[in-house]
Amino acid sequence: MPGSRLPVILATLLAPVLWGTTYVVFTMTLPTGHPLLVGALRALPAGVLLMALGPGLPPRDRIVPLAVLGVANIGLFFGLLFVSAARLPGGMAATIMAIQPLIVGLLAWVMLRRSPHPGQIAAALAGLAGVALLVLDPSAAPDRVGVLAALAAAGSMALGTVLLERWGRAGPPLALAAWQLTLGGLVLLPVALAVEGPPPVPSALNLFGLAVLTIVGTALTYWLWVRGIAALGADVVFLSLFSPLVATALGALLLGEWFEPVQTAGIALILAATATGMALSRR
Repeated sequence: MPGSRLPVILATLLAPVLWGTTYVVFTMTLPTGHPLLVGALRALPAGVLLMALGPGLPPRDRIVPLAVLGVANIGLFFGLLFVSAARLPGGMAATIMAIQPLIVGLLAWVMLRRSPHPGQIAAALAGLAGVALLVLDPSAAPDRVGVLAALAAAGSMALGTVLLERWGRAGPPLALAAWQLTLGGLVLLPVALAVEGPPPVPSALNLFGLAVLTIVGTALTYWLWVRGIAALGADVVFLSLFSPLVATALGALLLGEWFEPVQTAGIALILAATATGMALSRR
């Protein structure tokens, strides 16, 4: 690995590590009955904050591709993410979404003409088997809507990641992160208000949790993530494996969300399959 790549990889790695705290912050500090609204209020202020740091408003001639990226990476993803987080243990939701790198590999095959290694296909099947072990354990009885939301969230961000590599010249990393967050939040906000109604009066704890999630868990992390994709390509999604690891550890330690042996085996299989698939993809 070239020495110049290591600082970028380490900086990018900070994003999924911080994303792994999202589930605990959401569960312990924010209204779980309004997942879509939390997603919108996480994205929009973070995007405005980043735009205020320099990029300004997005150029008119790039609104369409930026809006597509904003919906895939932010609007749709955030909404589905918090729906799954409201219905599933954080570790389970994050682990299901760990199949995202495998989806990226398949989409890159179609959209970027980057064919996968045969071993990557086998790893994808193993990853699906791991998801089955995780969510089909009769003693676990996970919420089906939560599982579907987590899978759809993984697919949405995987599509956005591949499109971001394909359309990466739409702007520098800070600008791309700012515009995606803003446009995605603008799309999600009216949907959230229409579906969930007006929000409850926020408490001091709600405001603190939202501030942490917006500034540290969104504005900083998405700038680092977009910067990593620009420098390293879509395979940077391999680093997202650290998100379920952090989420699972925090869920067990802080929320008592310990898994049964069958579920633990499913987690191990998903992580091993994803690591193998992305390692083969890089080759």
